[in-house]
Amino acid sequence: MPGNLKCVVVAVDGSEESMKALKWALDNIKLVPPSSDSSHGGGSLVVLHVQSPPSIAAGLSPAAIPFGGPSDVEVPAFTAAIEAHQKRITEAIIEHALSICAETKVNVKTEIIVAGDAKEAICEAVEKLNADLLVMGSRAFGPIKRMFLGSVSNYCTNHAQCPVIIVKGNA
Repeated sequence: MPGNLKCVVVAVDGSEESMKALKWALDNIKLVPPSSDSSHGGGSLVVLHVQSPPSIAAGLSPAAIPFGGPSDVEVPAFTAAIEAHQKRITEAIIEHALSICAETKVNVKTEIIVAGDAKEAICEAVEKLNADLLVMGSRAFGPIKRMFLGSVSNYCTNHAQCPVIIVKGNA
């Protein structure tokens, strides 16, 4: 890997595969070193996590709530409970990722996005951050699961505005 990368984004979702991708990036990617005159801090590795909004996490959409479902009074409490749960999960994922990074001398930043569609949010974040490279893991879904769930890594390889490295689970 060339040592001229200023911004490398590693997408993590808490899966073992995404954490292996993070380890791979730390072991194999060379970032721009900090300048000796302190004019710039060098390259950075951005740990990116996309969190689903509470309505998607709960499997709710306005059309999904049948007649006789929760009232307007009950839904905010339900949404707040889901938001709190998701926040704890996100904090645990980021904490785990940062613990993996702790042993390195890499400039690590974190980015958390709450969005409806992870694959689109990842591509938008890569563009916003002007990333030089996106690294992500692959869960290697079989053809049936991939047909129903889609492939985030496949989408990103075709839509991200930078090169994408997919680290397979056995790497």
